[in-house]
Amino acid sequence: MDTTKEKGFSMRFLIPVAAALVVSACVPGDTNSGVGFSNYDSYEQQRARREAELRQQAVPAQGVISEETVQTSAVPQTPPLATQTPPATPQSQTASSRTPTSNSNAGISDEQDFDAVASRETIESDRERLERQRAEYVVIEPTAVPTGGHYSGPNIVKYALSTTNNVGQALYRRSKIFAQSRYNRNCQKFPSPDKAQEAFLKTGGPKRDPKGLDPDGDGFACSWDPAPFRTARSGG
Repeated sequence: MDTTKEKGFSMRFLIPVAAALVVSACVPGDTNSGVGFSNYDSYEQQRARREAELRQQAVPAQGVISEETVQTSAVPQTPPLATQTPPATPQSQTASSRTPTSNSNAGISDEQDFDAVASRETIESDRERLERQRAEYVVIEPTAVPTGGHYSGPNIVKYALSTTNNVGQALYRRSKIFAQSRYNRNCQKFPSPDKAQEAFLKTGGPKRDPKGLDPDGDGFACSWDPAPFRTARSGG
């Protein structure tokens, strides 16, 4: 019975001791390192081994690859933009494009091109050119205005300005037989009153009216009116 008590007491004593030993084994020896290792050198060695393992997994094992090569290959490099250099223009082609040949732009004056004129003109050449232009200058004297051509028919403008009576004011005797029907039929044959008045004057008007173009006897055929011509002469 005493033996059992002693064993129970021993077990109660040993359990706290064993727990204390386990806790002490988990706590690192040097608590001031702050990195979970016994010292900083062991931490650096562990980190170096870990980085080496990572590099071996990322790069195929072909030969010996330096650490700088591994770091460079791990980061994708953007290729530099290709710089396109324009093709060099031959000097002869540039010169020919600036200097016109003798056959290009034939007949076009280059008087507005300062470089072209300055390369061949001088003060003496300008004076000679001005004198030559003055010698070739010709003054054309004005001539008389041509007349109305070879037209020998009646002049309705002159006739309008020679009259003073109004439209419808009778001056000449006319036949009243079929006067209106003849007037309507014959006036329709002319494209305008001016043409009808010319024909009226040409066939004996205003005193005579064989075609019945002036039935009221005012001297004006087919509703022709002299007023515009009179207004033009008076200026308004």
